[in-house]
Amino acid sequence: MKAIAINGSPRPGGNTEILLKKTLEPLAAAGWDTEYLRIGGKPLRGCIACMKCVEKQNGKCAIESDSMNDVIEKMFAADAIILGSPTYFADVTSELKALIDRAGFVALANGGAFSGKIGAAVVAVRRGGGTHVFDTINHMFLTSSMIVPGSIYWNLGVGCAKEEVHDDEEAIRNMEHLGQTIAWLGRGTAAASAAAPFPKVAVELH
Repeated sequence: MKAIAINGSPRPGGNTEILLKKTLEPLAAAGWDTEYLRIGGKPLRGCIACMKCVEKQNGKCAIESDSMNDVIEKMFAADAIILGSPTYFADVTSELKALIDRAGFVALANGGAFSGKIGAAVVAVRRGGGTHVFDTINHMFLTSSMIVPGSIYWNLGVGCAKEEVHDDEEAIRNMEHLGQTIAWLGRGTAAASAAAPFPKVAVELH
């Protein structure tokens, strides 16, 4: 099975990256194909509501001037999608919001392409505002008919300085447990999909 962790932080080697990679470790140990991808700092524009993805239904966003379609393709191929962000004014980064809006809409426009996949949110926070970031990411998962696993606590890690989140031992344990939970859940979703297709519903996009 395949898991992709996508980082909305523009800071390489930062706290969000640490948390995401901790989540991937148990999946790799369980034999999953894992990939880490950082989109933070990339020139990704937001959705322009052109509705071309609905019109063409070719699995692509009509904006081809950035790398978003490459990311969407990877998300379509994954069994589990883990989205991570630092906390910017109590919300996700602009790059991750662009991903949520564009990839989420393309998926809905193409038969609910994310339905039945596992989705998990991971958040780095200095102090307050992290639960709203967590909600923003989960809203996309839940309105895309994705399966959202929990862990020991909210998937939040506290830290401001680079690598400071290592000091949040509870968060590190939480991410490791989240990865274990995704691996366990993946076995169940694979068996369920082999027995019967995930129920599809026509989505009204107008």
